[in-house]
Amino acid sequence: MNMQARPLALIQDELVDYDKAMERMEALVQERQDDERPDTLWLLSHPSVFTVGKRTLAAHLPDPSAGIPVVTTGRGGQLTYHGPGQLVGYLIVKLRAGEGVVDYIREVELRLVEALGELGVPAERRDTPPGSELLTGVWTRDTARKIVSIGMRSSRSVTSHGFALNVDGDLTPWDLAIPCGMPDVDMTSVARELGEASMDETRVTVARAFEAS
Repeated sequence: MNMQARPLALIQDELVDYDKAMERMEALVQERQDDERPDTLWLLSHPSVFTVGKRTLAAHLPDPSAGIPVVTTGRGGQLTYHGPGQLVGYLIVKLRAGEGVVDYIREVELRLVEALGELGVPAERRDTPPGSELLTGVWTRDTARKIVSIGMRSSRSVTSHGFALNVDGDLTPWDLAIPCGMPDVDMTSVARELGEASMDETRVTVARAFEAS
C-alpha cells in the first residue's frame, strides 16, 4: 500500500480518565466535522479499564472481582484493555472522497508497523480469512503475538477512537478476559519483545510515523 502524505496535528497528554477522554474526543470530532480543526492525533494513556465494542459477548467480559471497570464504547471491535504503560492514539481524521473507515484502518496498521520496525520490533498487519474473527491490529512477525489493538468508527466522514500500543505496562489484565474476541490470542508489548522499552521514544516514533507534529 502506497500511503499518501497525511500530516496530522499532535496533541499529547499523560494519564487521562477514559470517560473524560471520550468527552474531549467527541468535541474534537465535532470541530473536525465543522472544519474548525485539522486532522489530529491525540496521544495519551488511561488508568486501568476494559472497553467493549458493539459485538463483545458477555462470556468474554472479565470477572467483576478483578475490580477493573468495564465501559461500553461506540467504536468498532471487541473487548480491549487500557492501562498505564500503554500508548493510546485517538485519530480524528476526515476521510478522503471514496475512502471508508476500513481503508483508513489499513493505513493505521501500516503506519504502526513502520513505527514498531523503527523501535526494533518486526511487525505486520494481517488479512482476515473469510468467516474468521477480525484480525484488525498489528502482530509481531517473529513471535506471532498481538501488540496493537485497533477499534475505530466514522461519523459524517470523520474518524474517531483509534489504537492502543502496548509499550511497557502490566500485561496480566489481558488474561482476565477474552481480548479482541480471540481466546487464544497472546498479547505482548514492546518491553516483552525487546526486554526494555521507552514510552518517550515510542511516542516520538509513533508521532513521526503518522506525520504528526
